[in-house]
Amino acid sequence: MAMENDSSVVEFFLTGLTNRPELELPLFFLILVNCTVTVVGNMSLIVLIFLNLHLHTPMYFFLFNLSFIDFCYSFVCTPKMLLCFVSERNIISFAGCMTQLFFFCFFVHSECYVLTAMAYDRYVAICQPLLYRVVMSPRVCSLLMLGSYLMGFAGAMVHTGCMIRLSFCDSNVINHYMCDILPLLQLSCSSTHVNELVSSVVVGTVVIVSSLIILISYALILYNVLHMSSAKGSSKAMSTCGSHIVTVGLFYGFGLLTHVKTSSPGSVTQEKFFSVFCNFGVPMLNPLIYSLRNKDVKLALKRTLKRITN
Repeated sequence: MAMENDSSVVEFFLTGLTNRPELELPLFFLILVNCTVTVVGNMSLIVLIFLNLHLHTPMYFFLFNLSFIDFCYSFVCTPKMLLCFVSERNIISFAGCMTQLFFFCFFVHSECYVLTAMAYDRYVAICQPLLYRVVMSPRVCSLLMLGSYLMGFAGAMVHTGCMIRLSFCDSNVINHYMCDILPLLQLSCSSTHVNELVSSVVVGTVVIVSSLIILISYALILYNVLHMSSAKGSSKAMSTCGSHIVTVGLFYGFGLLTHVKTSSPGSVTQEKFFSVFCNFGVPMLNPLIYSLRNKDVKLALKRTLKRITN
């Protein structure tokens, strides 16, 4: 995809997260610590799943991909975010901006589909346990992940392709810490009607389809759990879903709050605030959510540390 259009703008200026100088140094270290924890946490989970055979199951295969997405995603926004705090003029080229937008959309869309596949996996494991190994075969799991990445790639191509066709003539100041869709549309001096329509259709389709599958999966799981004769069995079934429910709630919750439009003067600041939680908080929390109360992951960690020390 060519990174050129008929714009007179060849670079953009990112305003960053705050315009208060006294907050820049604390925020710099906060984001740096967040990035370190995110990278170490997700990479640790990836290594543990890869090295331990008892984690080579469909559930952990999907978790492996979720951690991989979060690991890569942490490098999309963080470098420029950190530069916002140490540079007087935080400039990003037009090509760099479109590249950042592409990977941002790619990883967000892919994560939606991976979370959806994880919900389906839990449904099959709890509602059809005897058919689990047949339904969730390695081939099916691989196809689900391939489909997730391909759909994420297609969505990112659509968003980025539509953005490249716009003209940017006047202001080149993006009131954000990254190249996101809405802040860029506000700078365009050409009609953004098609972009807004395409963005609404693509995002709406992803959110509605994935949300429906997740809700239906958990509705069936809840129905199945309520009809279990063993209280221990129902408790164990729900405990396996707890981490995924929390992850989905955080991902969609902060995503929704980020894009809710308000007419208040501080709506842009509010959007940035929730965007930080969505883009930096969720990828950091995911490995913690899936490991703190997970006996399999704790066992894998003990075995791996034992191999290293021995």
